[in-house]
Amino acid sequence: MSGANGTTMAAEGADFSAGPLWMIGCGNMGGAMLRRWVAAGLDPASVTVITRSGREPLPGVRALVGLPLDEEPATLVLALKPQQIDQVDLRHLHPALLLSILAGVEEAALAARVPGAGAIVRAMPNLPVAIGQGVTALYSAGADDAARTAAAAFATPLGHVEWIDDEEAFGAVTALAGCGPGFVFRFADALAGAGIALGLPQDQARRLALATLAGSAAMAVDADVSPAILADRVASPGGSTREGLNVLDADDALARLLVETLAASARRNAEMAAAARG
Repeated sequence: MSGANGTTMAAEGADFSAGPLWMIGCGNMGGAMLRRWVAAGLDPASVTVITRSGREPLPGVRALVGLPLDEEPATLVLALKPQQIDQVDLRHLHPALLLSILAGVEEAALAARVPGAGAIVRAMPNLPVAIGQGVTALYSAGADDAARTAAAAFATPLGHVEWIDDEEAFGAVTALAGCGPGFVFRFADALAGAGIALGLPQDQARRLALATLAGSAAMAVDADVSPAILADRVASPGGSTREGLNVLDADDALARLLVETLAASARRNAEMAAAARG
């Protein structure tokens, strides 16, 4: 995708011209994404961040409290809170690519706010993008191949990338992958807490819980069988792992809890989508 200043960003061996990039909102997620993009080769001088504070998120990045006058971005990234989308008027802008990480805000709602956008791509990253090991789901009904390639190039330095075919599934993807790190962090804390309840020192229990999760996740990613099979393989009949799994499996307790957890997140996504439709 060509931009006004021809800035080139490298992502996993692929180059594309990003041009001037404006990011509206730059909280935890937006800031994490921007840091990864700069590490991947995006020129900070090509970036303008617009936030209420006007604080510079990275050296060399232009930080403003309002939209620049008489300028246009080649790429516009919406990284503010979904409920803040109508606090800034974007109707006069004509970005070649609009990339939105606003949970629950559908493509049609984005098009109504930025009617001059050449292509609109919804993205749902999760927090591990900060270390390049996140998940970013992408969706677009109308983007052409060039825009999809550009969007994927932005997502690639962040970790695993998945295109979603049906926008109605985007809420479920957000609940699973977008919200998932929060649920994993809670599980890690509970696992450590259970070790503490058995008498382990607090710091040691937390170290053991995190190392166990990290190793198990890496093993599951590389395995040629499902996590369910891995769980059964590590659980010898009559052994201590099997006894613990019997508690988690009783009445599908863990499975039901997670279904309810993701359903609650998906409902909230649907509520935000309805609010954005007006």
